[in-house]
Amino acid sequence: MRRALLYVAIVLAACQSPVWAAGKFESVSVSLEQTVEDADSEITFDAISGTDGLAALKVVAPDGRTVIDYKAADSKLGMRHLSLESPEPKMDGTLNKDFPAGLYRFTGTVTTGATLQGEATLSHKFPDAARLVQPRANEKNVPITGMQVKWNKVKDAAAYILVIEQEKTGREFKVDLPGTVTAFTVTDGFLAPGLEYKLAIGTVAKDRNRSFTETSFVTADRK
Repeated sequence: MRRALLYVAIVLAACQSPVWAAGKFESVSVSLEQTVEDADSEITFDAISGTDGLAALKVVAPDGRTVIDYKAADSKLGMRHLSLESPEPKMDGTLNKDFPAGLYRFTGTVTTGATLQGEATLSHKFPDAARLVQPRANEKNVPITGMQVKWNKVKDAAAYILVIEQEKTGREFKVDLPGTVTAFTVTDGFLAPGLEYKLAIGTVAKDRNRSFTETSFVTADRK
């Protein structure tokens, strides 16, 4: 009888072990991004599982619809980090209707069979866009060394994202900056003479929503 009771106790303890409980993602997020000049926006979902890769990921919107149903059916390792972006429709309400504001629930299954759970809240409010002060819009003869980008300070900005790219060469410079910064000196050697570059500065809110403003400039020819 004692052996039987001991066996039952062991089985019950195993069933109540945390091994059977759902774990947590390393991080999950959902956010919106707009480009002021193009008057368009997109939504981004981001999920990091942790040590093991994801074999499946499901995200349920506040209205109960499944908006993501991802499976890595034939992969033994799965995907540790998934970042998914929507198309970029004009800001006519289409994106907000398809992805309502509120709580999004993430459920993942890793390759070991364990389940992960997480939650992230989406807001439809965008931060104010920064206004570029230097270089001026479509400015010519911008120096290729010691080139500074300057913008106005945006209230409640958690961070800024600065992006410079040259379409023909495919070169891109991207840097994340704290919300206290309003100027950045581009690393010498990145800019080439006599080329047109696209420049974007993005304001990042505490909820990770982002507002980008874009312009272009042309570097000075080599003398």
